[in-house]
Amino acid sequence: MSSADTPLSSEMTDGDARARRNVRVLVAAQVILGSQMPITFILGGLAGQLLSPNKCWATLPISLIVFGSMLSAPALSHLMQVRGRAAGFYAGVTGGAIGSALCAWALWSNSFALFLLGSFLTGSYMSAQGFYRFAATDGASAEFRPKAISWVMAAGLASAILGPQLVKLTEGALAPVPFAGAYVAAVVLNILGATVFVFLDAPKPPAPQPGSPRARSHWDLIRTPRIAVAMICGMVSYALMNLVMTSTPLAIVGCGFGTTDAANVVSAHVLAMFAPSFITGHLITRFGVERILALGLVILAGAGAVGLAGVDLGHFFATLILLGIGWNFGFIGATTMLTSAYRPEERGRVQGMNDFAVFGMVGLASLASGGLMNCSGGSAVEGWQAVNLAMIPMLAMAGGALIWLTLLSCDDRP
Repeated sequence: MSSADTPLSSEMTDGDARARRNVRVLVAAQVILGSQMPITFILGGLAGQLLSPNKCWATLPISLIVFGSMLSAPALSHLMQVRGRAAGFYAGVTGGAIGSALCAWALWSNSFALFLLGSFLTGSYMSAQGFYRFAATDGASAEFRPKAISWVMAAGLASAILGPQLVKLTEGALAPVPFAGAYVAAVVLNILGATVFVFLDAPKPPAPQPGSPRARSHWDLIRTPRIAVAMICGMVSYALMNLVMTSTPLAIVGCGFGTTDAANVVSAHVLAMFAPSFITGHLITRFGVERILALGLVILAGAGAVGLAGVDLGHFFATLILLGIGWNFGFIGATTMLTSAYRPEERGRVQGMNDFAVFGMVGLASLASGGLMNCSGGSAVEGWQAVNLAMIPMLAMAGGALIWLTLLSCDDRP
């Protein structure tokens, strides 16, 4: 049996040594491959607005990226359960490279349909990247688990800088075709990023033994309070982040600022998404995951309040920075809560189900974002206000779920 096939239970003899090595590999993957995220979110709506015959569909490409992530999550999770993490990550970068190439071709040929297809295929990269946080916990101790998630997420700081800079550097690279150079750069990122997975030594879950407990069904898992609340909080945190961030470049340009301003705001946002990761794991260990989740929801509410307060460039910066911090606490907290609520043999089922739900909600949010932004009164200001007001019911749902969990007297962790 190769080291990559060693069951999770053998990690007890090595402590967190293997987990720490894998975290370093995943950090490198996050830096290189994660740079695509700011590229797609800065340019997806702008390119959609350029190619789409109807401005209300401007953010449809971003929505299709997210729906592609949603639909590929269960398949990638099952592939990782059976063949190992690296197989799923290779599948993700393949989809990312092909999708980005199609997007560049679509811009060159002025085809909105082709751009939508490329965006959809790019979703498999986004889905695979989402599993980095889970892979970081494979074989890790309960104490190291939140720190491993945080360190991998913290690597997004580098990608937050690299992605927007690539947008600026490649803006006129394939003139007169706008944005195409950035998508070609994304193809290169996928090819480079694929090389780091050669060094990944992620263990597979142990094979079920005769007489051992069987994995719970999807229905039984979703009825587990801790799993249900973790999924709801993860869905809301990510969906709200996507709802507001997708509209931000459109709102900034619509309010009279430039593409460079939009790139700077999104860059600050992505920095705020990942910078707290250096301490989020420690905060969870010290204060408990429920408190950090609650803090994240409060900060997200603060982002909406600032967004409603005005449309100066300073308001956009403050809104997106608070949005990033709130997402960090909410999403890392939800992930940590989820990983404590299932058994190893249930890993693939729960993680696939969770990311299917998360990206499904995110896809609906990004789709709604374009409609709210462009079809809520005719002006960018009115659209931006509609986007921020839409945060209220989702925050109420997540907050209510978290309060319900804290009121329960049972501990349903396995």
